[in-house]
Amino acid sequence: MLLSLPNWLIHISSSLEWGIAAWLMFRYGNIIGRKDVSRLGLFMIPHWIGSWFVLAYHVSGDSIPVLLDLSETVNLFGSIALLYASLGILRVINSRQSKGIFAAAGLLLVSGRPQSYMGEDIFDLILQISSVVYLAFLVTLLLIRKKEPGLLSGLTVAGFWFLLVFISVTVFFMYISAEIRSFPTLSHDDLLHGSAESLLTISNLMIVLGVHKQIRRAEAQMRSAGKDETSGT
Repeated sequence: MLLSLPNWLIHISSSLEWGIAAWLMFRYGNIIGRKDVSRLGLFMIPHWIGSWFVLAYHVSGDSIPVLLDLSETVNLFGSIALLYASLGILRVINSRQSKGIFAAAGLLLVSGRPQSYMGEDIFDLILQISSVVYLAFLVTLLLIRKKEPGLLSGLTVAGFWFLLVFISVTVFFMYISAEIRSFPTLSHDDLLHGSAESLLTISNLMIVLGVHKQIRRAEAQMRSAGKDETSGT
């Protein structure tokens, strides 16, 4: 295996955080009685599954490219699912405000310039489509925040946006690793690989903390409403 123990811990942490964020988003939707928000949590699961394909790819020493192909394929379908979920949230908001707009989704990036059984052209096309969809998703999050500010935490939205920092730094580190440090892929450069992946950990942690904050807020409002009803009787 190419990754050091600290690097493995960072990768596993990133994957677990995304899974926790999906569960918390689903729970938050149930607490506030919003099926559209719960659906967003459910539709985060494909990206979580995709992250485990990436981990399996690294377990193989980056020697089984089909695992990477499976990850990107699952993530593409995950992005489509998130697009549908985001549109659902806007549809609910717009039904209350009698307005309309569009939405989208997200992706998980793999470090390095690996081989692919699908071929580089198809692999790159999937990444490009996912990137466009994710950018549209970021715009949608801002629209949701504008239309219904209390629905999603600003920290959660910032966490999704921070993923762009992770992607940008990863691409830059790929260049440094290959052109300056002479590694075949970023996965072979443990220092830069771990440094880039740590940004994904930060991004996912922001999402988790933001949703957790919303859950505590919703539960506090429910307790307050319960006390008001009790005192009223």
